[in-house]
Amino acid sequence: MASPDVNPPQLDCLSSFSSLQNSFDLLFYKSCQDFKISIEINIIIRKIIRMKSTFLCLLLIFFTFANSFAGENILRISTIPDESPTELIRKFKPLTKYLSKEIGLDVKFTPLTNYAATVEALSAGKVDLVWYGGFTHVQARIRTQGKAIPLVMRKRDLEFRSKFIKNINSKIQGLRDLKQKTFAFGSVSSTSGHLMPRFFLKKVGLKPEIDFYKFSFSGAHDATAKWVEAGKVDAGALNEAVWEKLVKSRKVDLKKVKVFYTTPPYVDYNWTVRKGLGRDILSKITSAFLKLNRNNPEHNEILKLQRAEKYIIAFVSDFDAIRTAAKEAGLLK
Repeated sequence: MASPDVNPPQLDCLSSFSSLQNSFDLLFYKSCQDFKISIEINIIIRKIIRMKSTFLCLLLIFFTFANSFAGENILRISTIPDESPTELIRKFKPLTKYLSKEIGLDVKFTPLTNYAATVEALSAGKVDLVWYGGFTHVQARIRTQGKAIPLVMRKRDLEFRSKFIKNINSKIQGLRDLKQKTFAFGSVSSTSGHLMPRFFLKKVGLKPEIDFYKFSFSGAHDATAKWVEAGKVDAGALNEAVWEKLVKSRKVDLKKVKVFYTTPPYVDYNWTVRKGLGRDILSKITSAFLKLNRNNPEHNEILKLQRAEKYIIAFVSDFDAIRTAAKEAGLLK
């Protein structure tokens, strides 16, 4: 059976990610660092860049200054637990060291037990900066009444995808063949491991609660791959970046597991900051991520671990389609 033709909600950032934006990103962020421009003004400037109004953009850059400073001595960062704890610690150790050097603060990585815990920790001010999937970011925005702000994202997160995989012994060829099969999602709050796979399933008329024989939540992308490989379930859905890593590192047996469907693109991960951090710190954090360059050996190690080519700014509006998909899937009211 041919893969169905499914299109996601229109994503604002895909249409606006123009060549002009690319040309001004470095100038914009360098200026934001030098002049301590507030995050609110940052957003205004980038909207002006989107509208291709170069002259007004430069005026704002050179005549707008921020004057607040948070005075924090420690920056606490965390992440959604979308992979095993040991893998997350390995991934974030070099980044934590780099951010500490660039920002001039003691940066502490705090692993948390589940997706909901990261939302509560950011809302309560127990962590300052969290690596979220798109759906968890939306949940954090709701929980904080819009005060959690997306700061930066990987370039690949503008066009992220999920992989549907099957056990090699299964006769599944397309999404509709999942009817009356056993299936594994990742975490309930995962964008690429639950929300968007569910969204695309709905587009072909499948609702897991009705159409699957049984479905479960593995808790993490790598766990989903192992469940399918072991035959615990017929099929599952996971993050494309994790799948690529598992294949490259030979941690999944391709004689037992096969991709049978890849979703259309959608917006996913970003670094989200809590309310209350000083503008100077926000500027330094943003600048630190944007400075990461593959031609620098230290930077290249960090980018490889984060499965990133480079980082770009993230907008609140970039995640409107994720919020819409969550509502359509019944995961948000």
